[in-house]
Amino acid sequence: MNYLIAGLGNPGPEYANTRHNAGFLVADALAQKAKATFITDRYADVAKLRYRGKNLIIIKPNTYMNLSGKAIRYWMEKENIPLENLMVVYDDLDLPLGTIRLRPKGSGGTHNGLNHIIEILQTENFPRMRIGIGSNFPKGMQVDYVLGRWTREEEQVMLKVIPEAAEAVLMWINIGIQRTMNHINKKQDKPNDLDTLPPNTSSEK
Repeated sequence: MNYLIAGLGNPGPEYANTRHNAGFLVADALAQKAKATFITDRYADVAKLRYRGKNLIIIKPNTYMNLSGKAIRYWMEKENIPLENLMVVYDDLDLPLGTIRLRPKGSGGTHNGLNHIIEILQTENFPRMRIGIGSNFPKGMQVDYVLGRWTREEEQVMLKVIPEAAEAVLMWINIGIQRTMNHINKKQDKPNDLDTLPPNTSSEK
């Protein structure tokens, strides 16, 4: 059985270690656990591995965030992946920093990458994992915030969260979306202390 895990982000060194690339971090963590290596292929960097008798295809689209659906559709068709075996991992402003949430389906909200996937696949019915990056920014600074690099304090939170998110992906493969949601979503019900920090006024991108 084949599974596709798509971590969303933007390619290139200028976007490395930015909040919008949280999905890439989870993809990297999964590959590292299995000592798998990413190679650049069509529309994405791709790592393949076996896990408990299943084939996992992990992709980091190189189409840029707003065209993520292009890479996902290609690899779903190439590897014959059913919708229920697709997991999209992405950053979410609406969740407190470090929160992990899984859902079996739903709208894309304000996330352009997820909205493009929904548009291309013509359905909202696929599992997804949201990684909370918080909303600790002044009004009108959303773009600067998501394309900005983690602060030192945020990095300490994410060092713990990213491995947990990778484990949650493997749990999903083992026991399905509903049971994984019951375990992960209940565990992640407290906001992070960093959400009480004053707004980050850095213009770093």
